[in-house]
Amino acid sequence: MYDEKKSFPATAMPDPDWWQALWTDPAGVLEAVGIRGGMVVIDLCCGNGLFTVPLSVLLNGRVYAIDIDPRMLDMAKQALADSRAPDCVWIEGDARDMANLVPEKVDAVLIANTFHGVPEQTRMAENAYDVLKPKGRFVVVNWHVLPREKTTVLGQPRGPRLDLRMSADDVRNVVEPSGLVFINAVELPPYHYGAVFQKP
Repeated sequence: MYDEKKSFPATAMPDPDWWQALWTDPAGVLEAVGIRGGMVVIDLCCGNGLFTVPLSVLLNGRVYAIDIDPRMLDMAKQALADSRAPDCVWIEGDARDMANLVPEKVDAVLIANTFHGVPEQTRMAENAYDVLKPKGRFVVVNWHVLPREKTTVLGQPRGPRLDLRMSADDVRNVVEPSGLVFINAVELPPYHYGAVFQKP
């Protein structure tokens, strides 16, 4: 079972059924935000591996999957094994310390559905800056600022409370002090966007 005490606030892992109903094409999300074959990528706060599996397939295992909850990592490992995707590097640790957890510079850092709950968002962005190669990307996938009643999945309101949701401009305001430069915001229907930043 997911341990909320080990996660960032308001980022509990949803039931797999509605998670997969929402993200019917996670590989398409990766393509939309500019993640390509040949890259080395951190799947930050990887959870149960929804994006870890397509990342590993696309990148031939050149993925660092980080989560603070060992049970989430176990679920992600099982999902990867079930899919027969290439294995990746599994790291148990605090996402805000990724630069100290990953032993090489990477091409992209992806964080999906979690950034709104990070207590020290600029610190996380600074760590992303440190671990990225020049021109590397920091990608934040977030819910649009809409009431939960307007972001339904399988007939139920889903996502964080309205007061926790962040617009692309909100994300930009906390990320750019790290030195990362905003490139664009990519629409990820039905309820998300990807805010894409680059290391100069």
